[in-house]
Amino acid sequence: MRAERALFLCFALAACGEKDAPENVREIGGTLVISTTAEPNSLFPPAVNGVQGRQISEQIYDYLADVGPGLNTIGDDGFRPLLAQSWTWSADSLAISFKLNPAARWHDGARVTAADVRFTHQLYRNPALASPMRGQLSNIDSVTTPDSLTIVFWFHARSAQQFLNAAAQLPILPAHIVGSTPADLLRSQPPPPVGSGRFRFVRWEKGQSVELAADSANYRGRPKLDRVIWSTAPDFTAASLRFFGGAADLFEPLRPESLTELRRHPDLRAVMLPATGVVFLQFNLRDAAGRPRPHPLFGDRALRRALSMAVDRSALVRSLFDSLAVVSIGPVVRAFPTTDTTITQIPFDSARASAALDSLGWRARNSDGYRMRNGRELAFTVLVPVSSMSRTRMAVLLQDQLRRAGIRATIEQMDYAAFTSRLGSRRFDAALGALQFGSSPDGTRGAWSTESSRARTGMNYGSYESRAFDAALDTAISARDLATARRYYTLAYRVILSDAPAVWLYEPKTVIGVHNRFRTGAMRADAWWTDLGSWEISPGITH
Repeated sequence: MRAERALFLCFALAACGEKDAPENVREIGGTLVISTTAEPNSLFPPAVNGVQGRQISEQIYDYLADVGPGLNTIGDDGFRPLLAQSWTWSADSLAISFKLNPAARWHDGARVTAADVRFTHQLYRNPALASPMRGQLSNIDSVTTPDSLTIVFWFHARSAQQFLNAAAQLPILPAHIVGSTPADLLRSQPPPPVGSGRFRFVRWEKGQSVELAADSANYRGRPKLDRVIWSTAPDFTAASLRFFGGAADLFEPLRPESLTELRRHPDLRAVMLPATGVVFLQFNLRDAAGRPRPHPLFGDRALRRALSMAVDRSALVRSLFDSLAVVSIGPVVRAFPTTDTTITQIPFDSARASAALDSLGWRARNSDGYRMRNGRELAFTVLVPVSSMSRTRMAVLLQDQLRRAGIRATIEQMDYAAFTSRLGSRRFDAALGALQFGSSPDGTRGAWSTESSRARTGMNYGSYESRAFDAALDTAISARDLATARRYYTLAYRVILSDAPAVWLYEPKTVIGVHNRFRTGAMRADAWWTDLGSWEISPGITH
């Protein structure tokens, strides 16, 4: 959702790794070293497409305001001011006026002005930039600047996400730096990473590390840390060894087996955050060989419901994750204030599942013990990305449970690129998919709506379509108060849970290993790094 900043010419400030920070940082707060398995694809916000890029770019650049730790994105109550020190709504709620903090400066010393905000919005709307954020901004009619510190966003219609879309979707960019490059060249020739955030860019040594330094004159106050370094390792094992060996102070995500090692290090601790992602067994409701025909198995709602009854999700999660995941309640996660955690999926009941399959004609068993109907075995293939160890292990456990119910599930592993290609082309029976939410539950629309099912690039790969679900979800997303949104989200979830286009399996928690000398403060479930500027080393505790 956010973005990144890279470099000019030979990545002049970054990839070459020759230039220090634009200021000398007086060492008073120490350094945080983060071990990671991947480096950012870019640091230029409109081009960032990975977690590492977000972690780093969101220290360099600011939003007008940002989502608070409660993840309430309805209205403006849950937001904290950043570049905007205050805001007011028009009487008809079709405009929001923001007042910039007059002390805000870019890292090169220039003032942050309303013109920068208007430029940023216009850039993201520019088709030449090809930003995936364009759709999120469609309700914004225009942006005006009555004076150098005032920006007014004008909307086509009232919605629950007006404030989110105006204030917390786009990192504000310096027009005097970014504007010198044509929009269609910005991805290939990104400008130097100069922002207004609490940390300044120092260097990017490709394949090794990215370093930031405290902006000592920042309008929000000097960070309590002097430097933050993202140290890149080639794989999980190498990254975790750096953490456990003392070469890094933080590493995420820890795996269940990592907790055993963590107990051997009294100077380290685990921080566990609520899940913001869900993993599920998705059924393809259309025939992969010839859409729009229904899938010969999963086009049958009754069969999908029977399969859901045959899966013991609690046993799966307990066996694989211990305490590092929770059983999913459906197509959303518990972390959002709009989630009614009392909603339930079709419960596990092996006897009822067996009876339901019998009633559908899948009675006979072949010599291998699998159910048959009209000479056909009850069998399908499950796609699994080999890059995900947890999903690979889950597939094996799931396969065994289905086998006991007389259902043959064949696992087909593939690299992530092939996996996403098969999903996108709808050429699959079932798949172990995953949905990672941002700061709001709106991702549900992209994953399960009819619009997404029919869009060429939609992510509703299983082609689930329901007018009742769409109507309830649309009402929930447009609701302007938490109670109404919660009520209609719940209605939408109940519709889709009854239709069973998937078996939602688990919500993996975010588990971060961190050295005890660091005081971290509150962390946001979907982005633990949002307040790194307030982290500090406890007095008297050193490396």
